Amino acid sequence: MRITSTSCICPVLVCLCFVQRCYGAAHHGSIKVTRNQTKHIEGETEVHHRPKRGWVWNQFFVLEEHMGPDPQYVGKLHSNSDKGDGSVKYILTGEGAGTIFIIDDTTGDIHSTKSLDREQKTHYVLHAQAIDRRTNKPLEPESEFIIKVQDINDNAPKFTDGPYIVTVPEMSEMGTSVLQVTATDADDPTYGNSARVVYSILQGQPYFSVDPKTGVIRTALHNMDREAREHYSVVIQAKDMAGQVGGLSGSTTVNITLTDVNDNPPRFPQKHYQLYVPESAQVGSAVGKIKANDADTGSNADMKYTIINGDGSGVFSISTDKETREGILSLRKPLNYEKKKSYTLNIEGANTHLDFRFSHLGPFKDVTMLKIIVGDVDEPPLFTMPSYVMEVYENAKIGTAVGTVTAQDPDTANSLVRYFIDHNTEEDRYFTIDASTGTIKTAKIFDREETPWYNITVAASERDNPGLVSHVPVGVRILDVNDNPPELAREYDVVVCENARPGQVIQTITATDKDNSANGARFHFSLDEGLSLNPNFTLRDNEDNTASILTRRRRYSRTTQDIYYLPVLISDGGVPPLSSSSTLTIRVCACERDGRVRTCHAEAFLSSAGLSTGALIAILLCVVILLAIVVLFITLRRSKKEPLIISEEDVRENVVTYDDEGGGEEDTEAFDITALRNPSAAEELKYRRDVRPEMKPPSRNHPSSSLDSIDVQEFIKQRLAEADLDPSVPPYDSLQTYAYEGQRSEAGSISSLDSATTHSDQDYNYLGDWGPEFKKLAELYGEIESERTT
Repeated sequence: MRITSTSCICPVLVCLCFVQRCYGAAHHGSIKVTRNQTKHIEGETEVHHRPKRGWVWNQFFVLEEHMGPDPQYVGKLHSNSDKGDGSVKYILTGEGAGTIFIIDDTTGDIHSTKSLDREQKTHYVLHAQAIDRRTNKPLEPESEFIIKVQDINDNAPKFTDGPYIVTVPEMSEMGTSVLQVTATDADDPTYGNSARVVYSILQGQPYFSVDPKTGVIRTALHNMDREAREHYSVVIQAKDMAGQVGGLSGSTTVNITLTDVNDNPPRFPQKHYQLYVPESAQVGSAVGKIKANDADTGSNADMKYTIINGDGSGVFSISTDKETREGILSLRKPLNYEKKKSYTLNIEGANTHLDFRFSHLGPFKDVTMLKIIVGDVDEPPLFTMPSYVMEVYENAKIGTAVGTVTAQDPDTANSLVRYFIDHNTEEDRYFTIDASTGTIKTAKIFDREETPWYNITVAASERDNPGLVSHVPVGVRILDVNDNPPELAREYDVVVCENARPGQVIQTITATDKDNSANGARFHFSLDEGLSLNPNFTLRDNEDNTASILTRRRRYSRTTQDIYYLPVLISDGGVPPLSSSSTLTIRVCACERDGRVRTCHAEAFLSSAGLSTGALIAILLCVVILLAIVVLFITLRRSKKEPLIISEEDVRENVVTYDDEGGGEEDTEAFDITALRNPSAAEELKYRRDVRPEMKPPSRNHPSSSLDSIDVQEFIKQRLAEADLDPSVPPYDSLQTYAYEGQRSEAGSISSLDSATTHSDQDYNYLGDWGPEFKKLAELYGEIESERTT
């Protein structure tokens, strides 16, 4: 069988078809040979004939995107067994058979019924077979062949990543690589030039160029300046068919931005500036701004301002605002128009980030001159000193001059100044000031011991402009005058022992003086010279502002005299000296041999401050004893208990007392006896106590039949009769309630009712087994049982 392809018709494949048909499979491997065998009648020997040529097939080609009105002819299948009489039937199976590819089963012609796209599927694998129409037996073995979709140029190049955004530094060398763009073509790159792409630039010349083969974009000019033009839009085209006429093309846009470099030095717009600053400007405040222009951006435009010289470099300072790149001029020292009316500064602005590739374009700094004019301002008066300290003696007369403050007008007009005191505090009212001269005088008599220091505020203003006021603090120190006599430092409690010896020191005394050390630092002690010589005690001045009291005789007696009085004279060293007299009280006490005081006279327990320690201890001891007695009495009263059984006759469980007459036995409203009843019965049914119930209330735990078996009513009547006939019952009303108290316990009743008259045979020894809670009860009944036995 032979397969004939229409691709041989194409001029390109003429040679290939000729070689295939002439040389066959021996040269190309495209011919499949199978041996033809003939079957004989059964029993006959198999006869082998000369092999015939089998399938002859080639690789078929079909053009993609076929748009003709008729199906596209692909090729022809032909078998050597086909004699042209229509007895051979050709069958086509595999990919697209019957849908995309159809075959004429008689002639073997194959046609394509649809337009194929190579970019979706490049080839189809099919199988061909020839059978006998009469017997449906294959004449030759099935053969596989391929139909390849032949590419045509139906896809234009595409830029999948565009549009592009890219940057390149300004002033770059010509030929600097900017970006490489790549276009893809879906056509077959192995067949013809359909996928061979060539790049060209449509827009962006003469600034940029593109390599036609690689798509690399490069700068095409020297020294491209960002300050002249920053943004460029470049259009790149990619064309297939190697750029020939008829090729398809695609384009993309590349947005190129020139980044900044420091290629522009800063420049001041002017070489001379002038600034007006009033002399009243505050130190540290900003008084002006100056700025140098730089065409660069970002850190390339950062600069620093400095004052390089000038007569005002010590008065002014300059700093740089990083946001606005301005120079901020500040005042370092106060201005005075009367002393200097103008200043001249040379200010430099220089870039902080330099690029040495462009140093030939420098220098990257600039200098300008700034003249500062100081403005005259009407200023308040200025005191000659920032503060004043004055002194005046205490007890000075009212109107005594303390001191003088001075202020002057700093302006050229030199106006007259008026003084006054700010009466903000009470201290300001103790002084007056002369409005013209500034002399401060006292307005009261001062006592240094009361207030040693005064602080006032003096103000000064111009007579022509009272609104301009300046202030100065004035401190007034009150000087001391010796006007306070010395006195004992404290009240002394002097004790002398009965067994004292002559010349023995019994006390050392000191003195104080309210005046300062200049008028009272040295004290002199002595006995009153106006009195006769004291035979019992004497005084010795130690010349260190202390004095010692000494005895003058041996032994003292409390019974004879227990208190002595010793007048002492104290004088200071002031000018003039002052003195005072104080009296010491000396008590006589009994002492041990080592000098410890054992006891004194009864009067010695009293002192100027109150009772002595011994008296206080005795009083507290009595109070404690009384409190102990009271506590003991209360404890005994509370520990008294009622007897367990009052009497055999008094079996009342409750006594209700009325202060007024009531309703007799029926009056039971004053006491709620529900608590004495069965709790469960009391909660479930509460009957009126003045009405006899028709039936007994049932219990939760016991049926009514069990309650009927107990003759409680008869027992109550018996006890009621005994109480009515008992002559020992009090005359007031009494209510005795006998209610149901619950089911009988296993241990039996331990009630005291009738226990005194009835003897029980019960053995109470088992109470000891009930635990520690019944220990006392076991002991009690154990003793009773033992007594009975005895």
